[in-house]
Amino acid sequence: MKADLDDLKAFVAVARARGFREGARASGSSASALSEAVRRLEAQLGVRLLNRTTRSVVLTEAGQGLLARLGPALAEMEAALDVVNGFRDRPAGSLRLNVPISAARLVLPRIVPPFLAAYPDIRLEIITEDSFVDVIAAGCDAGIRYDERLEQDMIAVPIGPRVQRMATAASAAYLERHGRPKHPRELLNHACLRGRFSSGAMAPWEFERNGEEVRVDPVGPLIVRLGGATDLSIDAAIAGIGIVHLFEDWLRPYLDSGALEPILKPWWQDFSGPFLYYPGRRLVPAPLRAFIDFIKTSAESP
Repeated sequence: MKADLDDLKAFVAVARARGFREGARASGSSASALSEAVRRLEAQLGVRLLNRTTRSVVLTEAGQGLLARLGPALAEMEAALDVVNGFRDRPAGSLRLNVPISAARLVLPRIVPPFLAAYPDIRLEIITEDSFVDVIAAGCDAGIRYDERLEQDMIAVPIGPRVQRMATAASAAYLERHGRPKHPRELLNHACLRGRFSSGAMAPWEFERNGEEVRVDPVGPLIVRLGGATDLSIDAAIAGIGIVHLFEDWLRPYLDSGALEPILKPWWQDFSGPFLYYPGRRLVPAPLRAFIDFIKTSAESP
């Protein structure tokens, strides 16, 4: 039985994205075209691959088996074709990166514009997601994460600043009303604006000074989903609602303007910067290789 390759690709796009609209965005096609392709493939194979509802798409057992075999096979085929791409004067093709929102905001703005200017034949797609995902299963070429969230079998390349820092701040009006804490444990008596990960966890606020590490789990009037709603916590801090604890680079414009006042600065904790990571068990596509070479060269440049 011979199935059309485009129909197989359409099925993989929908299965990975768990939906026709999402699959259309990821593949650059239309939802109706993907739906027709999957329907055609199911008719040819004589088995249902997807259970469709008005809100979701779920793989059947047959669909799961097909995806498990097709995913690696299509990846190897794309890698083989990409070998030819290496003989071009300029790499071409698409590059999909899965990154946390903090990296999209604080790291990539300094990298993406000059990279696209240097490689006009590459189309870059950025998918923001703060939870850890299997980049291959998600249909991405690589991801950006911090070292504590990297898989052991991944190749990691430093990207962006190698040292970052968390900062704590509040408006002058709030501090005048409630006082300026001198030790991190005093935050337990303050209104603190917290953030929750997509997993549901809320990380404690961590501080360090002269080898002493302090972790506190304060409470406050506002909890936001980290990433998309982080700016709301900054707005609340500027309005005098409470204290915010976030990447220093994210708060820097407000600290410089005076909208927020730094507190506990001797306790601000440093941590290592992010990494670009990708699987080492397959050929590296030319667009990804160009991106890796670009960030390495950028890091070496003064």
